[in-house]
Amino acid sequence: MQRKLTWRWALIAAVTAAAVFFMLPLDKRIHLGLDLKGGIHLVLQVNTGDAVRAEVDDAMERVRGDLTAKGFAPTTLQRLPDGNGFLLKPAANTSAQELNKVIDDRLPEFNVNRGVEITATLKADVARNIRDMAVRQGLETIRNRIDQFGVSEPVIQRQGLEGNRIVVQLPGVDDPGRVKDLISSTAFLEIKPVVSVAPTQEALLAASGGKAPEDSEVLSGDIEDIEGRVSGKEYYLVKRASVISGRDLRNARRSQDSYGQPAVSFTLNPEGAKKFDAYTAAHIGDRMAIVLDNKVRSAPSIRGRISDSGIIEGNFTVQGAEDLALVLRAGALPASITYLEERTVGPSLGRDSINRGITAGIVGLVLVAVFMLVYYKGAGINANVALVLNAVLLLGAIGALGATLTLPGIAGVILTIGMAVDSNVLVFERIREELELGKTVRNAISLGFSRAFGTIIDTHVTTIVSALFLFQFGTGPIKGFAVTLTVGLLISMFTSVFVSRTIFETELSRRAQAKTLSI
Repeated sequence: MQRKLTWRWALIAAVTAAAVFFMLPLDKRIHLGLDLKGGIHLVLQVNTGDAVRAEVDDAMERVRGDLTAKGFAPTTLQRLPDGNGFLLKPAANTSAQELNKVIDDRLPEFNVNRGVEITATLKADVARNIRDMAVRQGLETIRNRIDQFGVSEPVIQRQGLEGNRIVVQLPGVDDPGRVKDLISSTAFLEIKPVVSVAPTQEALLAASGGKAPEDSEVLSGDIEDIEGRVSGKEYYLVKRASVISGRDLRNARRSQDSYGQPAVSFTLNPEGAKKFDAYTAAHIGDRMAIVLDNKVRSAPSIRGRISDSGIIEGNFTVQGAEDLALVLRAGALPASITYLEERTVGPSLGRDSINRGITAGIVGLVLVAVFMLVYYKGAGINANVALVLNAVLLLGAIGALGATLTLPGIAGVILTIGMAVDSNVLVFERIREELELGKTVRNAISLGFSRAFGTIIDTHVTTIVSALFLFQFGTGPIKGFAVTLTVGLLISMFTSVFVSRTIFETELSRRAQAKTLSI
């Protein structure tokens, strides 16, 4: 018996020491959520229609390119008003066989109505998948940007199973404006061939009858002096098809231009480097536009073959260049986003919440401890020791798991105190019943724990299952409640059964012929 108790106390001591190690110092180990630490809460909406339109535009360019390469440039090729498809009017000399081959090869995801004019619309399931993927990619891109920004313990998750909204909670953020800019910036890089340049849009399009050719588009860019001040605008007629894009990037970082001003250098992946090398080798002397979010940042002339790197110049600040490099590294958003909700929680409100939560926990703990001592007398000391140990182990577990403690999480801690006491009450009442039936103290304790154990397991398991559902489907604060409640219940079973019984048996080992029990 003595050896068994030694191992029990050694285990309790080891678990307690580990908990103390992981919980101290509290301000370093216990991560506080938005409602306790302060920060920013955002609800974003991904405009999934942008992703659908991008898919349609891509299909249009594939069809245009194939037909033009075969000598049958289409007469009309334009997107439908709803953005889910496009209208194609073939040239009069178009071969029906070639046209059908292009449609079959390039438009497997479209419903095609053929006639004098051909209408192609995305299939419903394809459009739904594109919208869903846009939200998923947006979620991942935002997470990458926030991670590189260095916000600790952010909450970034989709609102609803198939919704187009994303919830972002950033504890401890002291510059919410910059974070919002990083999140919402599309930062999609493209390098496009320049057809012509003019100081006005009218002059630019004069040679083409006032309208841009179908394979080209008009973009604008700022004219800057040597000190980076904007002195005017310039208009560029560029090809719609990009030589390379942000998808070909391998890395981006802040650097300096030839004047020592902040700029952004980028390197390309092998496939992008191959395309860039081939294009620049064939177009030495021509201009190419470095386009960022449909705005020309610069349009240098190609002086020689360029393989795997480039530089984006512009009127950047050091911080602006850092942020652009960060966004380029994290990837472009697949669609634009709209801010639906923004709330800022001040740190003073968080401190007030912490103080009130701690006060509530201490008051609850003291009241429960007093009740146990008054109602169960000496056995109440046993329950109170287990209760204090329960709180220590719970804080240690939160620190070890790296979980974020929120205000609902504090509520979970307080609820766990009640559940832990409930287990002791079940055991103590069973022991009382056995004593009243004439059992010896040792047998009453043994039967009390064994017969109450099944009930304790049932109540804890059903509550844990409920908490797991809350964690799976709840938002940030609800997840915090579910985490502390689940961990607290698991610890409660250890303290109310294992620790409490060890204390009883240790006391009995000192009183081998115990006749009474203070309960």
